[in-house]
Amino acid sequence: MLEQLSKPAPVLLPVAIDLWDTRHIAAYLKRSVDTVRDDIITLPSFPRPIRLPIRGTARAQALFKAREVIAWAERHTSR
Repeated sequence: MLEQLSKPAPVLLPVAIDLWDTRHIAAYLKRSVDTVRDDIITLPSFPRPIRLPIRGTARAQALFKAREVIAWAERHTSR
């Protein structure tokens, strides 16, 4: 228990500035990470990723603006 108390709490950023990876998107959309990676982020209408450079790697992990993902999902609301 002491170990848990000594760990810093995760920083929660406002949605307006947060960047999400496929794990965060999957949690928000209530889908599996595989479904998000294979079927959702590949859609032409899905927001484009941000790829921050990382030394020593050819391609950085895709990150998505949380506000754009939420706006995209809300555009798919049934009427």
